Amino acid sequence: MTASETEGLQRGARSGVIRWDGGRLADVPGKAYKPEDGSFAGIVRRLIAAPESSAFDVRYFEIEPAGYSSLEHHRHVHVVLCIRGHGTVRLDDGRETVGPGDIVCIAPDTVHQFRNAGTEPFGFFCIVDRRRDPPIPVKED
Repeated sequence: MTASETEGLQRGARSGVIRWDGGRLADVPGKAYKPEDGSFAGIVRRLIAAPESSAFDVRYFEIEPAGYSSLEHHRHVHVVLCIRGHGTVRLDDGRETVGPGDIVCIAPDTVHQFRNAGTEPFGFFCIVDRRRDPPIPVKED
């Protein structure tokens, strides 16, 4: 698959298959998680599908060992499907260990953060509202 074909799939302009190749998504370039601000480490995001006619986007995140996402909350819901490695998820004041096959539902205004808890990359798909409010950073106590 060429880069333009992959881009077409990601934007919902065509049907097709994106291959999972040896623990990685073939032909889907990684992008910065968000602007660097010191609130996260070792995380890359990949846009898998963002069909213009749908209400959702599908993204893939991968967190390197000792890496973590930002601690934040927002009004929109999202669902996370863990597929690679192991991590922890903070949901408000609780923490859960998660791994391949686990699904995390994050309700509106839930403070949340993902951390890699293992020695290999921790990867997960995130399904989120296409139109969503920006995350609000939370300061660690």
